[in-house]
Amino acid sequence: MASVPARTDLARTYLDHAATTPMVPVAIEAMTAQLGHVGNPSSLHASGRAARRVVEESREIVAASLGAKPAEVVFTSGGTEADNLAIKGAYAASSPRGRDRVVISAIEHHAVLDPARWLADRLGADLVRADLVEVQVSTSGVVILDELIRAVDERTAVVSVMWANNEIGTLQPVAEVARIARRVGALAHSDAVQAVGHVPVDFAASGLDLLTVTGHKLGGPVGVGALLARREVSLEPTQHGGGQERDLRSGTLDVVAVAGFAAALKVAVEAQTAERARLERLRRRLVETVLAAAPDAVVHGPADPALRLPNVVNVELPGCSADALLLLFDAAGLDCSTGSACTAGVAQPSHVLLALGRSVTQARSALRFSLGHSSTGADIDALARALPEVLSRARAAART
Repeated sequence: MASVPARTDLARTYLDHAATTPMVPVAIEAMTAQLGHVGNPSSLHASGRAARRVVEESREIVAASLGAKPAEVVFTSGGTEADNLAIKGAYAASSPRGRDRVVISAIEHHAVLDPARWLADRLGADLVRADLVEVQVSTSGVVILDELIRAVDERTAVVSVMWANNEIGTLQPVAEVARIARRVGALAHSDAVQAVGHVPVDFAASGLDLLTVTGHKLGGPVGVGALLARREVSLEPTQHGGGQERDLRSGTLDVVAVAGFAAALKVAVEAQTAERARLERLRRRLVETVLAAAPDAVVHGPADPALRLPNVVNVELPGCSADALLLLFDAAGLDCSTGSACTAGVAQPSHVLLALGRSVTQARSALRFSLGHSSTGADIDALARALPEVLSRARAAART
């Protein structure tokens, strides 16, 4: 049997926590405690009931951490599945009643953007093509509420505006978005994948009908997340089988992953206030480091800490190609990104930066640095050491 390849990332500087963040010890402990047990949580025997108990206790933890009721927590394989269930499920349930419009912001994650565009492109016997409206944002990435109000009408099935943007960190007025949707009876959804653990997220207080969260952005395992869905919300499932999770998400639940997800979420929410302050201090140092080496750099997103995430820095470095910068940083032992990890390797400028009014050339010169629970001042020091040579080489390459 072939041996498992060794990881070689232990000595690297990791500044890509918005893509995924290391698992926290409590999540590892919670998962380890379940790895030796057997039992399908849908089975009626003792082993099945024990597995079900872990799932339901985890559901209670998730609900309590996010201001929801346990019955509103639908476990999924992660944020992408939860977003698809929210957008496609809400539309499929509403379109037969004459609600054929989907309204989203122009800077949504592709897990929302692509399902919405798929609905707009689809025409079948059972599902009419959606009237998709992508509402524009300000130059700092905040959805323009006047445009949203004009877009949302009695034909609208679902409105989806992310809680916090994954590329530039902008926080959105989700409570106001929910109120606008409620006025006309539309469902309101928010992808809160990047927000949870960094800013307060309260499902009940937000007025939302649907909310997405995932495990691997907050110190839990990859491959598990949840859609919070109010009990009275009508959704069509996007996959069928055993009828698990309120008949909205069929499939045998991964008890080990669910336990790790719940444990990580609880810790992240409990530590959120102190961690936000700590990361804000590191972020300030990171921005100062970049501007010291590149005074012409442009930092995207709101300057006011109250209006953005504390851990995301999207910076435009004129005269450089972001792809070249990424490779040079990688060679120097530092991990960052050119935007969403879900579109990494795709030779396209960021749709988020284009929506802010940046040109294609400007968008192609932007990098994202993102911090997390394992980040320290040593990471910023490593960036400071690598940055001058990386910039010099990237600019030289751009001139040739």
